[in-house]
Amino acid sequence: MRQYSPDLTPPWKKPKPVPEVPAEPGLVVEEPGTGFCGAVIRCEAGTVTLEDRFGKHRVFPLEPRGFLLEGQVVTLTRPSSTITRPTRTASGSVAVPGARARVARAGRIYVEGRHDAELVERVWGDDLRIEGVVVEYLEGVDDLPAIVADFSPGPDARLGVLVDHLVPGSKESRIAASVTSDHALVLGHPYIDIWEAVKPSSVGIPSWPRVPHGQDWKTGVCRALGWPDNTGAAWQHILSRVHSYKDLQPELLGRVEELIDFVTAPH
Repeated sequence: MRQYSPDLTPPWKKPKPVPEVPAEPGLVVEEPGTGFCGAVIRCEAGTVTLEDRFGKHRVFPLEPRGFLLEGQVVTLTRPSSTITRPTRTASGSVAVPGARARVARAGRIYVEGRHDAELVERVWGDDLRIEGVVVEYLEGVDDLPAIVADFSPGPDARLGVLVDHLVPGSKESRIAASVTSDHALVLGHPYIDIWEAVKPSSVGIPSWPRVPHGQDWKTGVCRALGWPDNTGAAWQHILSRVHSYKDLQPELLGRVEELIDFVTAPH
């Protein structure tokens, strides 16, 4: 017969029981080992997924006494019935589970360059596919009036254009003013380049450096920040730090949303 030894641990050394809390979606907890704090977005067998205020996700095991709830140690448990809250796209829109991409509209959104297009795709890509909006890049806007004329925008084929450095008195503002079609909308942000529309805090820098007039802006930024003179690699680093609309400046957010609304509005 197997013998069992009595538990001789003094009562004051035994861990006190802690509350068991169902890991319901939206519950905000902290994982003390890493300091990661976020809301529960998913609970599966043995794991829980948290989302912090920057949109970053982390998966943790459901271990006893593994989390802090309002500063108190708790044990998270899997809910008896999983409630799925609406998830959101990177732009902040409510996601549509299982939605299929719409056939592309005749209308388009033009942006200045490849980096602009990649940033718009990263944040608004899900929304654009559902709406059937295609984004193309121009490699500059010097020939914008001719490009718009060639596109021939109309009621069922509207054209939206996003321009960098659209400020009063700039070359870009004069070009934008020359586009007069009722079915084309030219908007812009005040930044020299789309890089600046990403919040410095998201990139991990205090601010975007000032580059002397006459120097290539992107190269000057890389040098000022001590990055290698490889603007392509620098952009990939910047883009990798963009997880949602929260990582972008509001001056860009509003303009892109307005262009999407314009292109998708009923006749």
